[in-house]
Amino acid sequence: MGKIERIEVPAADRDRLETLVRDRNTPQKVVWRARIVLLTDEGLRATEVATRVGTSTLTVRRWRRRYAQAGVDGLLKDATRPPGRKPLTAAVIQRVVDMTLHEKPPRATQWSVRSMAAVTGLSHTSVQRIWHAHGLKPHLVKTFKLSTDKPFVEKVQDVVGLYLDPPDKALVLAVDEKSQIQALDRTQPGLPLKKGRAGTMTHDYKRHGTTTLFAALDVATGTVLGTCMKRHRHQEFLRFLREINRATPRHLDLHLIVDNYATHKHPKVKAWLAKHPRFHLHFTPASASWLNLVERFFALITQERIRRGAFTSVPDLESAIIDYLEHHNADPRPFVWTASASAILEKVARAKQALESQH
Repeated sequence: MGKIERIEVPAADRDRLETLVRDRNTPQKVVWRARIVLLTDEGLRATEVATRVGTSTLTVRRWRRRYAQAGVDGLLKDATRPPGRKPLTAAVIQRVVDMTLHEKPPRATQWSVRSMAAVTGLSHTSVQRIWHAHGLKPHLVKTFKLSTDKPFVEKVQDVVGLYLDPPDKALVLAVDEKSQIQALDRTQPGLPLKKGRAGTMTHDYKRHGTTTLFAALDVATGTVLGTCMKRHRHQEFLRFLREINRATPRHLDLHLIVDNYATHKHPKVKAWLAKHPRFHLHFTPASASWLNLVERFFALITQERIRRGAFTSVPDLESAIIDYLEHHNADPRPFVWTASASAILEKVARAKQALESQH
């Protein structure tokens, strides 16, 4: 194509181009394209225009040609370019998906982007895009366990019923023990958090003993009654029941949600409960501790106070736990249970069906 050294710019186009140059909101790349056309209309050669605008002669000629072909609108957007690489075919994409779902790599239990790329001949970024588009995350695995408790349905309905429709003139308490909490101290001091660097702590530690946290979460208010004891036998559970009895209004019935730990069913515990009829125990199904709301509190105290703490002794650890309980109870917020029993049972039924179809 021949070189265009001079072009004629109509008055309407010139007004529009000058407006683009003056407008502060015009992208800079559009501004210098408009200037190229305006300077060319003044009769300047390509080399002079390039010097004035601060670009190359080749660029000047390209945008003069674009204006000649498409007018001012042609300056406002870039020309479409063919992709640097051909897009992946549907067959190639489906092959990656099928291999991810149904095959295992050699010498490994799951695929990585690079092991899949090596087998399929694709780049690891292409594999990553395919996995992202199909929601595949082979590096992740979630744990689960279906309860084999025969009265599973009845227990779920009982416990969830207490959450969603608690009885009148009664307190619903989620009760459990967080046992074997270790008083761990780091072997060396860590570095504090600072801009551009995370805080540090040594990977190894010194053990200084353990304690057990007995906790009763008031489902309605979010307050937690808790105490630390050295062990978690039926003797300690009875002591905690007596503490609950002293700390709660005597005119209210108490509905305690507990798990199937043998301590909770000890004959001496049963005898004590028979003498205190306002206590009613509701058992979660076996292998279903997620149904007990106090477990959510245990996760919270572990994350916020225990896991990254350094404790030089068991009393130091227990003091930190009690201090956390006091701060929590100063501004309690209840955990709100929303799942209905029917929704839980339907989900469990689907899980069983899926498992049975695989085995």
